[in-house]
Parts: sequence; structure tokens; C-alpha cells
Amino acid sequence: MLFKEIAYGPIHSRRLGTSLGMEIMPLDHKLCTFDCVYCECGWNQPVSHPTLPTRDEIRTALEAKLQALTAEGTNLDVITFSGNGEPTLHPDFLPIIKDTCALRDQYCPQAKVSVLSNSTQLGRADVVEALRMCDNRILKLDAATDTMMRRIDQPVNKALDVRTLIGWLQQFDGDFTLQTCFLRGEHAGAVIDNTTGAELRQWYQAVEELRPKQVMIYVIDRQTPEEHLEKITREEMERIAAPLREKGIDVIVSA
Repeated sequence: MLFKEIAYGPIHSRRLGTSLGMEIMPLDHKLCTFDCVYCECGWNQPVSHPTLPTRDEIRTALEAKLQALTAEGTNLDVITFSGNGEPTLHPDFLPIIKDTCALRDQYCPQAKVSVLSNSTQLGRADVVEALRMCDNRILKLDAATDTMMRRIDQPVNKALDVRTLIGWLQQFDGDFTLQTCFLRGEHAGAVIDNTTGAELRQWYQAVEELRPKQVMIYVIDRQTPEEHLEKITREEMERIAAPLREKGIDVIVSA
């Protein structure tokens, strides 16, 4: 499932409310630093010279959409950057966020600016600066062991490890939402399961180390590129959330 417009919706997000989606990756294929087995956009496609919407095109599309929504009296809860890959890959991500915040203030000051990111670009100062401007930084950590992270997320950078991701996440001093997808299955002959006792112990330790203001855990909800995956039940997800809640950590379960 690919998003074909720069500004699309608004849609009802099970996690964020009435959300205007922003697509700043290519409109005809996925472009990401991960190739997650559960990604609703499918697998990465080899493209020599991907075409990204320009900063001006993004600003123009967003303003036109906000003007139309204002005229019809539609209230937004959030403007959300996610879509066909990793939004922080855009070379103009920082000025795009500055434009978005200015337009939000002009047309819908009640709305939050949110970014869903896989955390792989947090080594870039411009990306960190842009994310600090946003109201909601929703940052991924799907597993706290290198083996399981690589099986689930399949990073393009094969050397990427969990300790690097955790170190980058610590830059926000807990002022972010940590997002984790829980799933079981197999891919390319390897078992995928971040719900085992051993995996959960490492994940709980990472969460306690990072102390995010919120933890958002969810399950696969749409068709996935890897067919051999299992959707975790709400009951099991609530059991996963319970130890963190007992420690006073805010956990949202979407299942």
C-alpha cells in the first residue's frame, strides 16, 4: 500500500486521532533504511535516482489542504509524517518541518506535528533539530537484540546495531514516544519472535534505560510483504505492557 499524494486524508489513526498524512518520500515506491518484514508498503525497490517531492511542492500541497479543511470546518488532531518509507531521509527534512510548523500555527494551531521514524537517521544533527521542533517524536525500536532487530527490520546498513539506536534515542532525554511492533513468524528460513522471555527481558531493559514519556506497542494490522507472520492477540499485548505499567511507564496498546 503506497500513498500517492503529498498531503492525504485526513484519516482516523488508531493511535493519533484525526490525522492529515504527509508523504515526503517518492509517491510511486518505498524508500527506506529498513526493509521491515511487516511493512504495509511492501519491500524496498532498487531505484537508481529516486524522485522526491521538493520542499516547495510539499509546502504548497500542505497549505492547499489546510485551506480546504479550514473552509469546510474540519478540525485536525495531528499532521503526521510517515508514509512510503523513512521521512527523515529527505535532504530538506529540517526546512520542511519548519514550514509545517509555520503553516500549522497559521491554519490549525490546535494540531500537533508528529513524525513516525525508524530512528536510523538520528545520527544527523539536522534530523535531531527538526524532531525537537515537533510535538510528537514517535521513534521505533522493534527489538533490543541485534539478531531480532535485523530479522524484523532488515536494515540496509548491515552494521547497524541496537546499542547505536539506543544511544541516538538517548539524545531526547525521554521526551519521545517509543514504538514497537510485536509479531511472530518466519522469514527466509529464520524464526521471528520478539515476544519470547529472552527478547522481552532485553526490551524491558532498553525501555527502562530510555525512560520515554510514552511507549506505543502495536501489532500487524494490514497485509504484510512476508506472508508467514502472526498477529499477536490483545490479551498477550496487555500482558507485555503490564510490567512497564507497574513501573509507572505510560503504555498504549494498539491491537
